[in-house]
Amino acid sequence: MEKEKESVRLGGMALQNGVLVHGPKAWGCAVRDEEGNLRVASGLKPSFSSRVRTPVLRGPARLAEAFALLPVVRRALPQARYPFERPAILGSIVASSVAVRAIRRNDLLSPGASEMAAAAASLVPALVALRGPDLAAYHGAEHVSIGTYETGEPAPKEHPRCGSQLIAPMVASTMLANAAVATLPRGARRIGRLVGAVVAVGASVELSAWSARNPERTLSRVLSRPGLELQRRYSTAEPSAAQLEVANAARDACLALEA
Repeated sequence: MEKEKESVRLGGMALQNGVLVHGPKAWGCAVRDEEGNLRVASGLKPSFSSRVRTPVLRGPARLAEAFALLPVVRRALPQARYPFERPAILGSIVASSVAVRAIRRNDLLSPGASEMAAAAASLVPALVALRGPDLAAYHGAEHVSIGTYETGEPAPKEHPRCGSQLIAPMVASTMLANAAVATLPRGARRIGRLVGAVVAVGASVELSAWSARNPERTLSRVLSRPGLELQRRYSTAEPSAAQLEVANAARDACLALEA
């Protein structure tokens, strides 16, 4: 039975007040409400990404599936508070959009430099979202809970499959895509950026998955190092026993449906 449990591949997301854990078919979410009570919900995931098998396209499909899960969780557990609901995140999205528009209108920069600077500015909301009150500790609790389940031993707050592992591949692929877009006629750049963004996300997911399968490779270590350092120094914190209880409740609720 333990071997069967170990075969379930889990992912997760830290919330402002709890943890969301998902497997191939199911999800479980646990939060602390404003009175400090533990609330848990679970259910089956929206599933469509498994039908997309084309490399590069399956990454965006998985991301879309993850976003499709969020309103499902909110309906089942209204107390859940997502990281992007914080005013600081909304403000950073607006500021980033204004900055990207200004950078692309700046005639002092070359097209290639303009696109690279715009790509860097567009990452600001993601970096802001990684840190917040209790969010880093719940992020650490998510990793400890899933890692302990996978290894059978107490796990650290950093996890090799964390979404932060996409940072380095995403930066590299976005820069390459934007450099290619900069060579297009000005009228074609808007659609070029859209296509480039899809390709960049897809390439990042493929590179991250390859790194997870080949951790001994030098390139894998190079690609994973920025994400691990980001987790270690910025986006995770050691969870309290109460926060770990929340993460374990979410994990166990997900596994109960997967079983």
